[in-house]
Amino acid sequence: MIDVAKLAGVSPMTVSRVMNGKDIVRNSTRKKVAEAVAALNYAPNPEARTIAGLKPIRLGFLYSKPSGAYLAEFLLGLLSQASLNNVQLLVEQCGEGEQSLVQAQRLVDCNLDGIILPPPLCDRSPIVDLLVKSGVPLVVVACGQPDSRVSAIGIDEHAAAYEMTRHLIELGHERIGFVMGNPAQSCSALRLAGYQAALRDFGGQPAPELVVPGLFNYRSGLDAAEQLLALRDRPTAIFASNDDMAAAAVAVAHRLRLDVPGDLTVTGFDDTALAMTIWPALTTVRQPTAAMAEAAVQCLVRQVQALRSNLPSPAEQLSIGFTLVRRQSDAPPRVRPPARAY
Repeated sequence: MIDVAKLAGVSPMTVSRVMNGKDIVRNSTRKKVAEAVAALNYAPNPEARTIAGLKPIRLGFLYSKPSGAYLAEFLLGLLSQASLNNVQLLVEQCGEGEQSLVQAQRLVDCNLDGIILPPPLCDRSPIVDLLVKSGVPLVVVACGQPDSRVSAIGIDEHAAAYEMTRHLIELGHERIGFVMGNPAQSCSALRLAGYQAALRDFGGQPAPELVVPGLFNYRSGLDAAEQLLALRDRPTAIFASNDDMAAAAVAVAHRLRLDVPGDLTVTGFDDTALAMTIWPALTTVRQPTAAMAEAAVQCLVRQVQALRSNLPSPAEQLSIGFTLVRRQSDAPPRVRPPARAY
C-alpha cells in the first residue's frame, strides 16, 4: 500500500480509503490510485484486512505453582494461538488463600475479554465463583470436574490412568505402586480411580500399602518412592500421577542401585519435556498440554466474537484425546529366584 501511495503521489491513508470504497476521495485521485494499483499488480490480503479491522482480544492467564515443565508447555500453546488470533495476553501468577481472590479481582478490573485458569486454580471454587459472577468469559483447563457454568478443556483422566495401569498389568506386573497427586486437584482422584478400576478388572483388588500420597512435585515423589521401595514386598512397577514424581522415583531407584526398567518399571503422566530429559526416558501418558492451551484460546475467541456480535455464547465442554507413549522406563518384571529358607 505504501508503494502504491508513492507511485500515485498520495498518502497511504488515501490509498486505504480508495481500496475500501470511501466516497470522500476525488475521482481524479481515485484514478491515480487505480493506475498505480494496476501498474504494481497490487492485491489486498483479505485475511490481513479482516484482522486489522478487529479490535484486539485481551485475555488473562492466571496460574499458581504448576510444575515448571507443565507451565512451559502451557505458555507455548497460549502464545502460539495469541499470535494467530489478534489476542493480547496478560499473564499473572497467583498467591494462596485470600490473596488469590484479590489477584483474580484485579484481572477482572483490567476489563479483560476472557480468562484462562489451569490447575490447580481451576479447582478452587471461590475463584471460579468470583469470575463467573463478574461476567467475564472463563475457560478452565485440565479440571477433573469442571463447573457447568464455564467452558472446560481436558482429557479423560480416569480413562488415561486406566490405560496405563492395564499396560503395566499386560507386561506382567502384579504389584504396582501408585503415587497420588495433590488431593486439592480433582484430577488426582480421577487418576487414582482409573488405577484402582484397572486393577479390579485385570488384577484383583489394589493393595492399600501400594498407594502413597504425593503433591505433583519432585520432593513428594522422592518421599513416595522411598516409602514404596522400603516395603518388604516392594512393587515391581511404580505409576506416578505426573512426570515430576516419576522422575523422582527413577532417581530413588538409581540411588538404591536398582536398574530401571530391569528391577523396577516407572511410568508417569503428562509427557512434559522432563519425560525425555531423564534417563531412561519415561513411559508416560501424553496429556496434550500445549494443545489444550491452544483450544482454550480458540474457545474464548469464539465466545468474545459472539458477544461482540450480540450472539449467544454458551459454555463449551471439549475433550481432547490422550496417548500412552512407551519409552525405555518400562519392561516386564524380572523373574526373581524363590525365597530360600535358612
